[in-house]
Amino acid sequence: MFEHFSLAPPDSILGLNAAFEKDPRAQKLNLTVGVFKDDAGQTPILESVQLAQAKIFQQQKTKGYLPIEGGKDFIDQINRLVLGSEFDYGRVATAHTPGGTGALRVGADTLAKVLPAGRFWVSNPTWANHNAVFQAAGFEVLSYRYLNAAKTGLDFAGMLEQLSQQGRPGDVVCLHACCHNPTGIDPTLEQWREISDLLAKKKMLPFVDFAYQGFGDGLQEDAKPISILMRDHSELVICGSLSKNFGLYSERVGALMMISESPRSTDAVLSQIRSSIRCNYSNPPRHGEAIVATILSDAELAPKWRSEVDQMRSRIHSMRNALIQGMEARGKNFGFLADQKGMFSYTGLNPMQADWLMNQKGIYIVGTGRINVAGLTTSSMDRVCDAIAEACAV
Repeated sequence: MFEHFSLAPPDSILGLNAAFEKDPRAQKLNLTVGVFKDDAGQTPILESVQLAQAKIFQQQKTKGYLPIEGGKDFIDQINRLVLGSEFDYGRVATAHTPGGTGALRVGADTLAKVLPAGRFWVSNPTWANHNAVFQAAGFEVLSYRYLNAAKTGLDFAGMLEQLSQQGRPGDVVCLHACCHNPTGIDPTLEQWREISDLLAKKKMLPFVDFAYQGFGDGLQEDAKPISILMRDHSELVICGSLSKNFGLYSERVGALMMISESPRSTDAVLSQIRSSIRCNYSNPPRHGEAIVATILSDAELAPKWRSEVDQMRSRIHSMRNALIQGMEARGKNFGFLADQKGMFSYTGLNPMQADWLMNQKGIYIVGTGRINVAGLTTSSMDRVCDAIAEACAV
């Protein structure tokens, strides 16, 4: 039987990461996978996380199963973090999932029960795994225009035009709340109001990927697009990741939130979420959830964590500015990067140039020109800028 399996195509980003690991060059640099790194090139464990872990190890009494949707403390804290303190939490069914990817899949699986043969819209481009996740849940996946012709800004008119002309009632639209992956290009708040208004008029369901809260403009500021959507839509799906802003990549901590028109629907929605989880991974992991819940509920750890998020965002911002200035010093205008937010930026480099950087300089970026800005360091900046300038001349 197994001899009939064929090789699956490699993941476009993880495949580059595997090639990087095999590269023997001492000066190689990985700007592909989206993980935060400090100026020493390491992915740190946050101090708030270390303190929370110590507290957990002292107090934890069991390794028993969590409820299917996760623990109440975690759910209460995530609801407050994402939805704010004034929201009617009776309208939201929330579940802890293994990472943001788990939230996307459980959310899509749950929607598929009421939208068989439904259509899912994603931006072009979008995170590489979106298409596969939504297709695996049984949806037809379509893409809406997002980048302008120069690939340096948002094609807002094109986005609205396509969704207006081709969208149907009942279609699901995947939106990136902030720090768009892979481009770093976000709509303005006024544009968010227009997007929300259009989707409401078309009776299309917003499905929000909220993977980078705090890495754009701030924890509260990055949630403003969700507040805009909630004003216009009685139903909404939000898929959050705690991997980035807590630095818990390997712990796989995420959250699915499905908002209903009234609390009367919440129990039924949660029951269907539980059903989707039960036949997939049955129960969520405990440790990462405990870290998040401990930090957010602690009067000393919560502000420490918020400060650490601010510091991570500041470092990303400073690296992006340093790249702009470094390229300007080499006669290249990369000023368009200033309007991009979060860990990722579209540099405008083409696949041939990306391949040249990898082969000739040991600098790994995605073929689309996407780089992880948080992977840059003060010590590597000149080398990267020199290499990009040389690549542009190839």
